[in-house]
Amino acid sequence: MSAKFVVSKGVDSQYRFNLIAPNGQIILRSEPYGSKTGALNGIQTVRARAQNDGNYERRTASNGEPYFVLKALNGEIIGRSETYTSRFGMESGIAAVKHNADIAILVES
Repeated sequence: MSAKFVVSKGVDSQYRFNLIAPNGQIILRSEPYGSKTGALNGIQTVRARAQNDGNYERRTASNGEPYFVLKALNGEIIGRSETYTSRFGMESGIAAVKHNADIAILVES
């Protein structure tokens, strides 16, 4: 299986995308977009920003588990990860986004 960006429209009529690693795990979930074009532009922004470690913000959830967000040039959040049980897991998630963002195929549902 290849890495892929999956774009879908939710029941709230908002578009979102997920970056899915070759093992089937979602490694980045987007913020909602009002249009499909917005979501597709968001994917292009992920591709452009994923390689620079400075574009990631490492955070801690209220339950103490680490997660990360990827930010656009304007500081807005493009996507966020799931929470991880360790900082090592979070760093591995960031590495997976960096590795897969450029090579992921686009799937529209």
